[in-house]
Amino acid sequence: MDTVIDAHNISKVYNRNTIPVYAVNNVHLHLNRGEFTALVGPSGSGKTTLLNMIGGLDKPDEGNIFINGQDITALSANELIDFRLRNIGFVFQSFNLIPVLTAKENVEFIMQLQKMDKKDRDERVLQLFQQIEMVDKLDERPSRLSGGQQQRVAVARALATKPQFILADEPTANLDSKSASNLLDIMAKLNKEENITFLFSTHDQRVIDRARRVITLVDGRIINDTAAVSTAHQQA
Repeated sequence: MDTVIDAHNISKVYNRNTIPVYAVNNVHLHLNRGEFTALVGPSGSGKTTLLNMIGGLDKPDEGNIFINGQDITALSANELIDFRLRNIGFVFQSFNLIPVLTAKENVEFIMQLQKMDKKDRDERVLQLFQQIEMVDKLDERPSRLSGGQQQRVAVARALATKPQFILADEPTANLDSKSASNLLDIMAKLNKEENITFLFSTHDQRVIDRARRVITLVDGRIINDTAAVSTAHQQA
């Protein structure tokens, strides 16, 4: 299987000069293309820190992270910005939509950063809004959308540039049960039909129940890594 993420012995340390505190402690993590994985653990266990390092939003103090074979820990700040733009999609708990832009413009914005031409942008936006079942909301601003609708737009934005994988940090935390279920249905469909890799950081049992692999972190260390159903079996 194709390896998407390969993190080797990564650590994030605070207070290095006094009493070191490990937010992430000597973690090795390997993800293949098409996995649908939940990263779980109590608050303060290191889930978000680990996700941020994999996504290139933060750098490990020790170890290396390879994305499709490229060591992102060796990239400069500008190289890392470009790499994230072209390879990684992010979905955040707080949606992070730009309030003055419409739903369409929020999704289109990242493609403009990639300098995609308008015809291709329009085609991609329409395709994405069909996938998230929100074609009728293209011209609505975030303030006129429900929390679940805003999070679906955030998913579309994450997918806009056809990234290698999606990192989702507590994506259902602010959603009611119906909205969370709808969002997870969309993500699971994208995973199955387009083989998009998803890595969630979550406390939400609804997400954990849908994951095919569950990785448990405690005090910055992986203490359990369970494949509920193999990827090959799920896609068969």
